[in-house]
Amino acid sequence: MLITIPDILDTAELRGIREILDQAEWRDGRETAGTQSAQVKRNLQIPLDSPVLPELQGRLVRALTSHPTWMSAALPAQILPPLFNRYEGGQDFGIHVDNAIRVVPGEGRQIRTDVSCTLFLSEPEDYDGGELIVEGHYGAQSIKLPAGHAVVYPATSLHEVTPITRGVRIASFFWVQSMVRDAARRELLFDLDSSIQSLTRTLGTNAADVVRLTGIYHNMIRQWAEV
Repeated sequence: MLITIPDILDTAELRGIREILDQAEWRDGRETAGTQSAQVKRNLQIPLDSPVLPELQGRLVRALTSHPTWMSAALPAQILPPLFNRYEGGQDFGIHVDNAIRVVPGEGRQIRTDVSCTLFLSEPEDYDGGELIVEGHYGAQSIKLPAGHAVVYPATSLHEVTPITRGVRIASFFWVQSMVRDAARRELLFDLDSSIQSLTRTLGTNAADVVRLTGIYHNMIRQWAEV
């Protein structure tokens, strides 16, 4: 399941985050790569010891967890604190798969990476290239979204970022351990929740069909969730 989600960040939030990023230090992105990924990763990242990173992470997590569509798609149990990357001057990230287990920096706590997320922080007209390509059952999908929009997809997917040929691409990337480990079950729950939200807008919260479907949704969560 690959889902694009608009407007995670509004204009003011996006401007505030970009102002911090434009003044921040950037280092070689291979510092946080696994053994295989380090062979194909060519980009820059905000270092883990950057003094601005906690504020950036806090702003992003607050925006994500207050966005109903993102919450419905990811069903987060744990969120790895977001990281930030920058591509310019021919940089790219060759095809790879994300590590199954990541360690939360500074804590030693491990999370299982069920869901990958990229939140775009540059407008698509500001750069050429830099598409996120995600392999799936129906072939490769190319994603290049407006600033403030995000894409979520199974962390099991092979994916890559194509070379930048003009401008600069800045984004945040991170992983989620979902309450529902299985991607097919998450997709079913997302489709059901989307239908409930649509019916709620039409019929109201207390309509009999809305209440019945909401009960089914929560009973499915109860059956499948790992918390």
